[in-house]
Amino acid sequence: MAAVAHYVEVNAPAQACYDWWRPLTRLPEIMSDVEKVEPLDGDRTRWTVTGPLGKSLSWDATIAEDSPPHKIAWTTIDSSDPDVKSSGVVRFDDQGNGVTGVEVSFEYQPPAGKLGEAVASLFADPQSKVQKAVDEFKTVIEAR
Repeated sequence: MAAVAHYVEVNAPAQACYDWWRPLTRLPEIMSDVEKVEPLDGDRTRWTVTGPLGKSLSWDATIAEDSPPHKIAWTTIDSSDPDVKSSGVVRFDDQGNGVTGVEVSFEYQPPAGKLGEAVASLFADPQSKVQKAVDEFKTVIEAR
């Protein structure tokens, strides 16, 4: 698996940051490739992203760890789409005085085959995409 991460300090309490992230449904606000994240049942969500040639791709994920207000982790569900294997973690480190360190990391397994090559384009320049998303989160949370 390949991994990317980005860290930023935001002027917002850890609980507010955690509350913004926890449903995962707000991710389209900060991630341009993510069309929607829909809640399913329990801790499951369905992710829909803009794929190659403008086609949408979807898969299901589940919350793997939830430690309010410190950490949220999710991972794809094996049965949802065999070509998409990814996981993510967001950590919230209370720095005091309303400042929170936010680290977002993603791991993904590039798929194989022709379909895999198309799906892999979703992960083109992943470091830049994560950095842009975290920086956008900083803008959004500090505007509240």
